[in-house]
Amino acid sequence: MNPSPVLLQVEQLRVSFDGKDVVQGVDFMIRTGEKLALVGESGSGKTITALSLLGLAQGARTSGAAHFATASGAVDLLELSEQQLRGIRGQDIAMVFQEPMTALNPLFTIGEQIAEVLQEKQAVSRAEAAQMAINLIADTGIDDPARRAGAYPHQLSGGQRQRAMIAMALACSPRLLLADEPTTALDVSVRQQILDLLAELQVRKGMAILLITHDLHLVRRFADRVAVMERGHIVEQGSVGEVFAAPQHRYTRELLDSLPVRDVAPLLPDAPVVLELAGVGVDYPVARPGWRGWFSRGRFAAVQQVDFQLRRGETLGVVGESGSGKSTLALAALGLVPYAGDVKVGGVAWTGRSRADVILRKKVQVVFQDPFSSLSPRLTVEELVGEGLDVHCPGISREQRQQRVVDALATVGITETQFPGMLERYPHQFSGGQRQRLAIARALVLEPEVLVLDEPTSALDVTLAQQVLRLLQGLQKSRGLSYLLITHDVAVVEAMAHRVVVMHQGRAVEAGLISDVFSAPQHPYTAKLLAASR
Repeated sequence: MNPSPVLLQVEQLRVSFDGKDVVQGVDFMIRTGEKLALVGESGSGKTITALSLLGLAQGARTSGAAHFATASGAVDLLELSEQQLRGIRGQDIAMVFQEPMTALNPLFTIGEQIAEVLQEKQAVSRAEAAQMAINLIADTGIDDPARRAGAYPHQLSGGQRQRAMIAMALACSPRLLLADEPTTALDVSVRQQILDLLAELQVRKGMAILLITHDLHLVRRFADRVAVMERGHIVEQGSVGEVFAAPQHRYTRELLDSLPVRDVAPLLPDAPVVLELAGVGVDYPVARPGWRGWFSRGRFAAVQQVDFQLRRGETLGVVGESGSGKSTLALAALGLVPYAGDVKVGGVAWTGRSRADVILRKKVQVVFQDPFSSLSPRLTVEELVGEGLDVHCPGISREQRQQRVVDALATVGITETQFPGMLERYPHQFSGGQRQRLAIARALVLEPEVLVLDEPTSALDVTLAQQVLRLLQGLQKSRGLSYLLITHDVAVVEAMAHRVVVMHQGRAVEAGLISDVFSAPQHPYTAKLLAASR
């Protein structure tokens, strides 16, 4: 069987900003109808590589060659003028960006944005473009496409927005689709749906796909070939089967070894209960449709009748998709939203009064999903980590306060030796993994009994995520900490948790030991979640 013809041949591609190379002599090729994954951590140069092919890397200087086979003949993308590239973009090569909420215009409906591409590229009438947009939306599997075409981006779910981005990218039937982390922000089941959709459309339309990702699990299931990037270089490439079975480069082996590894200390049989929820429900007011909304508001039940206990030294994983109620449940456990039922920390219930609850707040701390947005950019590391001490330990001296901050930072692996002047630094001066360590130190400085971990690794690359998980596992063993782990990542739950609660549409549909629930799921939703994760 003869291989399909080469669609894109990239040779010695270099991309630099202000004289500094970020992509250094990259070579790869994509054949017609092929799926190539470009894999690497943040900062490896994979996204800049893709953007530079379309002249979208602002302020970049490029050299080398990128020969692309258009319908009218081969061209070197790096030699084309801006006007010539406009003819290529969307028509021959299209791109799906990582975060559709920022890539889509919030002021225009989905249908209008897709129709705009069609009118610009295919010179069809406004009415024809509108109908073609609806057809494209239907092709991507969005239900009720005519109605969804009139929706604004914020009115769609994350998966629907990503499908709308794909519909826009496929408007002109491109020969090559550049997909930049198209599933990173999505839940596991929605992620699988998007992968299945891309694979189906790729076969149906005969296009090639360059998938940019750091998710090796995704690559294994989706791509034909893989190219691994590290610090601007492609260090290894080949078929997915060959590279995953026998990786040749050190960095590839590190990426493959960075998948979460289970390391859980057995729970003591007499371990006391540190957090207990009984019959907890949370609902929110919502506008009622029609004229009734003028006079009264309805209620949306985000969490319904959830019960669980968390013991000292235990990790309880709460897993589910976006909208399942798991984060709302965490807020109830923290006493941060009104709830029905009982929530007790060490046998004491939240009162809803700040002064009365201050003792409980010291016992229960939280680490949020995105440390860059949860850490104030205006505060130094010393101020950030030590802020809780001002509230809970006002009587300590400045020297004692600073020492406790330094000790907390050392616990998470941040020291003055590694980071000179660390106490005077700001969050933006640290990497993503280091910022997450700062967030953990900020929680640990108060010596809590319980940490609520809200998606603690979802914003991190695989190697950084593995480092943070190992840190949390070690802290639990050395300090006897209890974790309430909120996540949609089944692999993280398997690595960290003793027990699991599966949330679906506000209800706990299944709960039990990890070994029991994940080996023999009883609820169809649990089985679906596990199937999408493996």
